Amino acid sequence: MVNVVGLGYIGLPTALMLAAHDVEVVGTDYNKELVHTLQQGKTTFKEEGLDELFQAAVQKGIRFSQEYQETNMYIVSVPTPYDKESKKIDARYVISAVKSVVEVCPKGATLVIESTISPGTIDKYVRPVIEENGYQIGEDIHLVHAPERIIPGNMVYELVNNSRTIGADDKKVGEQVKEIYQSFCRGDIVVTDIRTAEMTKVVENTFRDINIAFANELTKICRSADMDVYEIIRIANKHPRVNILTPGPGVGGHCISVDPWFLVGDYPGLANLILAARKINDSMPEFVLSRIAEIMKENHITDVGRVGIYGLTYKEDVDDVRESPTLQMMECLEEHLASGRVKVYDPYVHKDIVPNQYHDLNGFLNEIDILVVMVGHQEIREKISQITDKIILDTRKITEKRDGVYYI
Repeated sequence: MVNVVGLGYIGLPTALMLAAHDVEVVGTDYNKELVHTLQQGKTTFKEEGLDELFQAAVQKGIRFSQEYQETNMYIVSVPTPYDKESKKIDARYVISAVKSVVEVCPKGATLVIESTISPGTIDKYVRPVIEENGYQIGEDIHLVHAPERIIPGNMVYELVNNSRTIGADDKKVGEQVKEIYQSFCRGDIVVTDIRTAEMTKVVENTFRDINIAFANELTKICRSADMDVYEIIRIANKHPRVNILTPGPGVGGHCISVDPWFLVGDYPGLANLILAARKINDSMPEFVLSRIAEIMKENHITDVGRVGIYGLTYKEDVDDVRESPTLQMMECLEEHLASGRVKVYDPYVHKDIVPNQYHDLNGFLNEIDILVVMVGHQEIREKISQITDKIILDTRKITEKRDGVYYI
């Protein structure tokens, strides 16, 4: 039996996928309400294919509990935030989960850390917790790191098709864990050591962050020089070895916007390019605010209450708002406009999480003169050509160029 610890955006799909492929699974989470919802046969967030996967897992006998199980394998998939001051990982959730596991696990159990962690986290935080409780690593407990590699909006597909990395002290144990993941994963599964697995996941997301930062910095350069960044990128990308990404309003989510900080925090003075990229991407929400101010001035609009922000999530067609550029922008809104006066709408966010949040698109549009597209949800992609009576600032380049349409 596998006990999956942490039933959030990563842990729940992982538990369901294992169960649907004939692995006996108990999913554990400290959140009583979340566990109760799952026990009632309902998923806790929206994701394409997740409800169908949930039903398949239920039919195969998956169980949900607040209690840690006594079993031979644990997969820990709890959050790993970072300290915004030090830029280092906050490992308290991983530490807490490991402490709970060692209280119940039998000798010989395998503990898989699936949470994204900074290089050296297992040596610094996980091993000491296990050893302090009298267990000998490699004999009483086997340690493995298998970082997740999926993205909200495409989780089910990527769980099956993406390659995986298994980092283990003992290659034999790594191969055994590989067999468990092979129950559903069609991608390549590489077995390596733990520190390499830790670094690989962080490096993947850091690479993406740096490439996004180049596109965003290019946007700022072209804006200052009154050039069309999209046309420049389109032409440059015709070169066979050039692939510049599309600029945007910032970087969100729990991976690309967080993982690079682990390297900045752990290797100060060495991660210079990484730090520069983080600063560029973190500056984009404020850059969008400056564009809003310019557009208001150009169109003689003085009432910030007539500005509408479309999109609260960090990417299109998901309900995940973690580290979203819009929320980052709302934090610095007062400096450029006025806090709490702009209108906000997102079809995927049903609870009010910011002031003046609307839940009806037409009602939202009726109250604004400037529409700022922060997220390219399918809803707005389908309707944007029909919105001709608004000034539009399109940060996602989903709108054809016409009078009244601006880009970042």
